[in-house]
Amino acid sequence: MLRVFYTGCSSFSVIMNRTQLKRSSILRMALAGSETMDQDGHEKTFIFRAVRIGAVVALYWFISITMVFLNNYLLDNRDLDAPLFVTFYQCLVTVGLCWLMQLLSKLCPGLIDFPSVKLDLKTSREVLPLSIVFIAMITFNNLCLKHVGVAFYTVGRSLSTVFNVLLSYVILKQTTSYQAILCCGIILGGFWLGVDQEGVAGSLSWSGVFFGVVASACVSLNAIYTKKVMPAVDGNIWKLSYYNNINACVLFLPLILVFGELGQLARFSLLTDLRFWGMMTLGGVFGFAIGYVTGLQIKYTSPLTHNVSGTAKACAQTVIAVVYNSYSKSLLWWTSNLLVLCGSSAYTWVKSLEMKKPSPHRDPLDSAKEKLLPEEKGNLGV
Repeated sequence: MLRVFYTGCSSFSVIMNRTQLKRSSILRMALAGSETMDQDGHEKTFIFRAVRIGAVVALYWFISITMVFLNNYLLDNRDLDAPLFVTFYQCLVTVGLCWLMQLLSKLCPGLIDFPSVKLDLKTSREVLPLSIVFIAMITFNNLCLKHVGVAFYTVGRSLSTVFNVLLSYVILKQTTSYQAILCCGIILGGFWLGVDQEGVAGSLSWSGVFFGVVASACVSLNAIYTKKVMPAVDGNIWKLSYYNNINACVLFLPLILVFGELGQLARFSLLTDLRFWGMMTLGGVFGFAIGYVTGLQIKYTSPLTHNVSGTAKACAQTVIAVVYNSYSKSLLWWTSNLLVLCGSSAYTWVKSLEMKKPSPHRDPLDSAKEKLLPEEKGNLGV
């Protein structure tokens, strides 16, 4: 009996062990399967993100490079010397696209997200100082492009970083590290070498260089004033673009009259040509789109990656312009471009490292001040 009982118990334990083995093997298979599924899902997610980032960067490059070449085509028209009118029309197209996007966002709220924009005179007056800098920036930017062409455009407009450092110190009293100043020195060296090589080649336009320097200063001022007026538009960049372009349209009208561009338009033979107006409108569309894709690239990558992408895009843009126009450039000319691009990239990298570092020995009162608006800081007795 005991033997039978022992044998039965042994059989029962074997059956239980087999059952446990089966259950554990099933569990391992299930876990292995879930891990495989997780890995597959992770790989699919990584591939999707990589493809999306690649598509966004490619879209930014396409729109930015196309816009520069398109503006160069419109401004280089020998029959129409009216850069202010071209810029005015592009601002007008941007205002129209803001209205269109607002309408589409109401019709398709789940597909298109665009803020409600209504003209408010008080907000328009608050944005006006920025709008004055804005029209100076885009006007001198286009004048620089008109006189120097696409190939030298990167070098001609390369001093924005230098003016960022200079104006931040003069206006905002912000100091800059020695590493960042060294990067600015590299950019300045590339700029002067580029100007020298353009002079050697006989293709230097001093007016184009002047317009490029002024445009660079205006880009820096535009960034400073943008921060100041953002609260007036609830921090929304599209509202700011809307008011900026409406103000610009109004401000451009007297300038067009003063500089005699109406006479140029009256004598222009292609004024009724649909192809001309189509290219003008397309320039305005690309001008509107660059704001969208810039935000998109920053959203899906990072501000640092966006700056690096912009630098690489400028390099590709220069190469395309030289090849397309069959220019022959010296080694020193290419070196000037390389210095500008490397200096700009190094400056971006240095500033990104500085932003990651914690600020030592900060006064709690200073932290409180940073959270206040500029006009409220005076109440702290500073």
